[in-house]
Amino acid sequence: MATKYMTVSWDQLHKDARILSERLSNFNFRGIIAITRGGLIPAAIIARELELRLIDTISVVTYDEEKRGELNIIKNPSITEDGKGFLIIDDLVDSGITAKAIRKLLPKAYFACLYAKPAGKEYTDEFIMEVQQDMWILFPWDMAPAFAPPLIKSQKK
Repeated sequence: MATKYMTVSWDQLHKDARILSERLSNFNFRGIIAITRGGLIPAAIIARELELRLIDTISVVTYDEEKRGELNIIKNPSITEDGKGFLIIDDLVDSGITAKAIRKLLPKAYFACLYAKPAGKEYTDEFIMEVQQDMWILFPWDMAPAFAPPLIKSQKK
């Protein structure tokens, strides 16, 4: 269970994806492989910024809520055998378990993500921000707007 939380807004996520796109703009990628589900939205933004139209996914399950389970690849990409010329995108590299498995499967791909934790950052070629290992990132797709009562009402209790 995480002890600290960091909330990433839609605006911040978009800004970070554009910064990552800028860093990747000197490469000549054939396409993108998004790691589902977290890599889907960053991959869409980066695909737009780099004008890449060839997009595939690799579907990996490692979490149930905040509890880490066994790694299970439930869908492999179909557009490449070794990753050559492809950019792998994820939202976060945490322990590195997912990234390590995908690197083994697609050793010639370039791996980039928005955020990296110390235990996993060695498995990524590029990332925007390092976060503490005990930090749980709350992504905008995990959040829902909720009513917040006026501050004065909560103080009257």
